[in-house]
Amino acid sequence: MTLRILTPGPLSLLQDLGRFGHQSIGVSTGGPMDEHAFLWANRLLDNDRNAAQIEVTMGQFSCEFYAETTIAITGADMGATLNGRTIEPWQSYSVQQGDRLALRGARSGMRAYLAVQGGFKVPTPLDSCATVVRDELGGVQGRGDKLNAKDLLRFSVSKPMLNKRLPHHFIPTYSQTLTLEVILGYQCEDFSSQQRERFFNSTYTLTPQMDRMGCRLSGEAIECQRTTLVSEGIALGAIQIPADGQPIVLLKDRQTIGGYPKIGCVTSKGLSQLAQCLPGAEIRFVEKDLYQAEAERMIEQQFFRGYIGQSYVEKSQAEESRAGMSATAE
Repeated sequence: MTLRILTPGPLSLLQDLGRFGHQSIGVSTGGPMDEHAFLWANRLLDNDRNAAQIEVTMGQFSCEFYAETTIAITGADMGATLNGRTIEPWQSYSVQQGDRLALRGARSGMRAYLAVQGGFKVPTPLDSCATVVRDELGGVQGRGDKLNAKDLLRFSVSKPMLNKRLPHHFIPTYSQTLTLEVILGYQCEDFSSQQRERFFNSTYTLTPQMDRMGCRLSGEAIECQRTTLVSEGIALGAIQIPADGQPIVLLKDRQTIGGYPKIGCVTSKGLSQLAQCLPGAEIRFVEKDLYQAEAERMIEQQFFRGYIGQSYVEKSQAEESRAGMSATAE
């Protein structure tokens, strides 16, 4: 059966975790800007962690369901309603044929995620449905189109499952004042100790020049001792310093090669936080130890693969079911 898009809003895209293994031919990975919220949406539904979802930017989105299923909404609070009744993000809900979901304007954060039980059934060019408009890959038809009114998305009909919600202490707070953790890269030595100190002691402003490819910051200019650099592969979260000295953080739809010097790389946790910031946000940077960042990333990935916390989830569901409440998912 299907979901029908009624109003897509400014930008709504189909995403899975991304298109990997093809950057050597110039294909960007794509994927969810806020990976943390994306993973939780699938976890709330017991989906495969890579199951396709809709990423809604800024709201003004609505859809109608043509069959029963269970949905989950995570990420930004967009004043969601189901058949006109207000519902909260970071929870799962049962829907019936004919039900209508609406996400209005973002109250906090910038991007919300809509998942259905089992994920959306869409084409996967180069093994992924992740929508990268520039590369003309992903989306409903596999050609990189953003979602439009009257688009139909297939999903498997499923019986209602036990509704779940995230405990409040696990729900992130989307702030316009943010400190991002940075792993220094091998090119950091091209910046003098004074310039590195300036970078980590300055407050930058997120400019309106931001999209899924990257975001430009405004603040204290950083000078690099190196003026020429051979173009090379670009990592997710790389912080480029162009000639004007204003940092650029590269995101999911980044180009695959670049020639600007890079002082370091924002961690995946920081990128999810940055994805929920609006222009005008105040950004600071703090150095992060590589091995600590790697260990934290591994723990997070193991959790969402189901290796950690499963017994707690089952216990929480059983306890809250007995109490007559919706189950709490960890």
